Amino acid sequence: MNEQPYLEPAQWYASLPVFYASACVLFTDEQDRVLLVKPNYRPHWAIPGGTLESGELPHQCAEREVGEELGLHPRVRDLLVIDWMLPSGDRPKSMINFVFDGGTVTDPAQITLQESELDDFGFFPWPEAAALMPDNTAPRIPAARRARQAARPVYLPLG
Repeated sequence: MNEQPYLEPAQWYASLPVFYASACVLFTDEQDRVLLVKPNYRPHWAIPGGTLESGELPHQCAEREVGEELGLHPRVRDLLVIDWMLPSGDRPKSMINFVFDGGTVTDPAQITLQESELDDFGFFPWPEAAALMPDNTAPRIPAARRARQAARPVYLPLG
């Protein structure tokens, strides 16, 4: 039997893999179109959200980011998608993303765009929404739709 030497907790935790985490909120309008935002620092559209801060839970991050970016203050609903992405390009570590259900935006006039980070927002049919996103995050859109229909989360290993 190959026994591992005992490590003090600080050493053991330091030896574990580290990853990034982000959370976002999927909203639709009354015509069942997906709300996307256009960041001014990326060429593609995105589901509203952002990266977790230290000590923050994923649903709290999602609520905070949507408040900052859109002026909306939903209590996020069900978890729709968990997306795991391995290191890629400029991102040296894996990333986990949580997509929460924000429900329906009945009055788009409630949206106040954070102009320092976002150029625009729009509601798009599901296939068009996925087409506007980068290849590595686009699968979240059909997965979120399946999750809503099945009333259970979808796990996307490797996008």
